Amino acid sequence: MIQAPAPPPPSRRRHDREIISLAVPAFGALVAEPLFVMVDSAIVGHLGTPQLAGLAVAAALLTTAVSIFVFLAYATTAAVARRVGAGDLASAIRQGMDGIWLAILLGIAVIAVALPTAPWLVDVFGASDTAAPYAITYLRISSLGIPAMLVVLAATGVLRGLQDTRTPLYVAIGGFAANGALNAGLVYGAGLGIAGSAWGTVIAQVSMAVAYLIVVVRGARRHGASLRPDAAGIRASAQAGVPLLVRTLSLRAVLMIATAVAARLGDTEIAAHQIILSLWSLMAFALDAIAIAGQAIIGRYLGADDAKGAREACRRMVQWGIVSGVVFGALIVLVRPLLVPLFTSDRAVQDTLLPALLVVALSQPIAGVVFVLDGVLMGAGDGRYLAWAMLATLAIFAPVALLVPVIGGGLTALWWAMALMMTVRMVTLWLRTRSGKWIVTGATR
Repeated sequence: MIQAPAPPPPSRRRHDREIISLAVPAFGALVAEPLFVMVDSAIVGHLGTPQLAGLAVAAALLTTAVSIFVFLAYATTAAVARRVGAGDLASAIRQGMDGIWLAILLGIAVIAVALPTAPWLVDVFGASDTAAPYAITYLRISSLGIPAMLVVLAATGVLRGLQDTRTPLYVAIGGFAANGALNAGLVYGAGLGIAGSAWGTVIAQVSMAVAYLIVVVRGARRHGASLRPDAAGIRASAQAGVPLLVRTLSLRAVLMIATAVAARLGDTEIAAHQIILSLWSLMAFALDAIAIAGQAIIGRYLGADDAKGAREACRRMVQWGIVSGVVFGALIVLVRPLLVPLFTSDRAVQDTLLPALLVVALSQPIAGVVFVLDGVLMGAGDGRYLAWAMLATLAIFAPVALLVPVIGGGLTALWWAMALMMTVRMVTLWLRTRSGKWIVTGATR
């Protein structure tokens, strides 16, 4: 007689509930943030092509500036989660406040650089003479919102470390709605043009930062945590963030090299590459949601001196990453013939896109493992290894990608190089997690 399969062990069900409860809201918040730029583009696009071109240049600069400091969220999540696991909520929130103060200082420094250098930055990015004035206007005004956005990153890390991903989702949705309403009102109602779009975005960003600060301050008062800046704590937050900054810059270098190579291949290839990169980024958001859950869960287990729980959670999240990657890959293969015409009617671009997209589909299970293990090691505070591993990956990827125009193979060969990059990342991360060296328990690493 065939017996029914045994129910999953309680620990697996517990891990699944934790992953879902943290990852689903995190995914919503991750997707909501890029919608800011989409709303701005839709509204500014009706002002004219020069205005939209100016927005594109300024938005690229602003996105790069903010993404460089994403370590404010990652490092804060790991540090706060450890202290939550150790049962010291006051210290957890105090650590989070150090990250927020660091975000404010970095934001002020970015403004000091961006305001006087805006014309030069716009020129370096190749804005046309007609688009440059609009790009400079948008960049200068929007740079005033960078401190708020960095505070949002740090405060998001605090709440994730406290195992709360719902509040960031609600704040992201509210910010998105406010941004849309303010942009429409200031651009068209007040007749401020592209400046109105920039001011609307700044006001929405500041409002989001204020909402986060209200939540964090309430938590600090509830648990008796100090809100004053602490030089030693801010310095410690900066030191913890440096390796993650190196990792992020290395990853950005990979994407920039890939785009530069695609541009050298021709207009058809760069157009197809941009479409693939957009789809790849969307899937990355979903996989990154599991990684965010991993940061919070792993940090908490290690802070509670529960090495076994950390290993079990890591193992379960890797399974989630593999399954998610297989599902995404299968979806790409199934909808590929229907999806491609939605992005372009150019037959040459479609023909270039289809085989390269198949490579992306095949590499999704690898991406699932990479994102999860990346989150696990971030949650463990293993930033130094992540930095060296990403630098090694960049060293392998760069020469391979730069050879693509020489050896041929077009865009498909370039995305095979991207698949190689993800494979190298998977190997380096898997070797680290298998070694167990990432498992350092206690309230601090």
